[in-house]
Amino acid sequence: MRHQFSTLFCFVFAVAVSAHDHHHQDQVPMDYVKYPYQAVYPGDNEGEYLIMVTADSIFSGITTFARLPWVQCLNKDRDTTFDIAFLGAPFDTGTSYRPGARFGPAGIRAGSRRLTLYGGYNVPLEVNPFLSGLKLVDCGDIPVTPYDNNFAIKQIENGHKELLHRPAFSPLGNDSLTGEPLVPISLDGKNHPRIITLGGDHTIVLPLLRSIHSAYGPISVIHFDSHLDTWKPSVFGGAPSEQAAINHGTYFYWASQEGLIKNGSSIATLHGAIRTTLSGPADYLNDDASGFQRIEAREIDTLGTDGIIKKIRETVGDRPVYLSIDIDSIDPAFAPATGTPETGGWSTRELRTILRGLDGLHIVSADIVEVAPAYDTNAELTTMAAADVLYEVLSVMAKTPLGKVAN
Repeated sequence: MRHQFSTLFCFVFAVAVSAHDHHHQDQVPMDYVKYPYQAVYPGDNEGEYLIMVTADSIFSGITTFARLPWVQCLNKDRDTTFDIAFLGAPFDTGTSYRPGARFGPAGIRAGSRRLTLYGGYNVPLEVNPFLSGLKLVDCGDIPVTPYDNNFAIKQIENGHKELLHRPAFSPLGNDSLTGEPLVPISLDGKNHPRIITLGGDHTIVLPLLRSIHSAYGPISVIHFDSHLDTWKPSVFGGAPSEQAAINHGTYFYWASQEGLIKNGSSIATLHGAIRTTLSGPADYLNDDASGFQRIEAREIDTLGTDGIIKKIRETVGDRPVYLSIDIDSIDPAFAPATGTPETGGWSTRELRTILRGLDGLHIVSADIVEVAPAYDTNAELTTMAAADVLYEVLSVMAKTPLGKVAN
């Protein structure tokens, strides 16, 4: 009897749930999207449909950069190919003042959550990088030890290099003007994907440039920062040991010594947003010897953003270029959460304008560094600024393939 009652109860309950679900479905609006990434809406052209992400998806689930697919590129998904990958390098034991940039990758991802809220179309650059036909992924973070700087730097180089030397997912295609097929601009003749690294303090750029060198040889550099970062180790840190000589103020000195950058064709717009104090005028002489030109932060008052863009483009030309962005190039009024803040910097709007001015350059890879979320406001000003800066970089990359017409 008890068994019969139990069976009857289960039947009645199932019928009731089914009826409730049916009633609920009847009440759901016709345009309700149960699975946000399946939503579509008409594009500007008849018959065109774009992926639309509903609002509730941007603050739910695993946080990746701009809600991109998470791919374990250095683990079980080692054979996965892509065109542009976001990769974290949570390292901050090379900083001289405030630590905390090891949490930068997580903070930047959190600041990027609403980049696709309205679809992701970049109005000034006239492109939606998320719908450009390129395969974009978030590869998570490089496993970085916090106990051994020497080993950590090798981990960063090896992790970046492993991704860089995979074949790109998409072919280069043809030149938009001539229709001629494009060939890779890399020295090894391969079509490499691009990696946007989320730092981490600025020390990580030395192993990243070592990785880039393996595919492109000596590279031109555009560097936005408030500090030179070409200091001799004896000046910055005193170099009490071989490992201490490599830090976030000396990595470009070592990059120049190792032949990783093209002397005379690099420009640091730190060296463009530069406004730090010096140990003395000799710091500029050493900076010159490292191959950099400089645009002072205050020059934006005389040159304006157009003048700064013009100087960058004249210096770099059409050569392959690596882009490194220290968040402290932005004034701490707009981005306070950084390891070595300096007042008198550029606004977020000014930096984004200058980055858009790089449209058409062959940016082979990029990074943003020195984001230390512990010093941010509750409004996440710095992490949002970092994410928006990378959105401009991503948009520029999406418009210009890493190829040229064969001579």
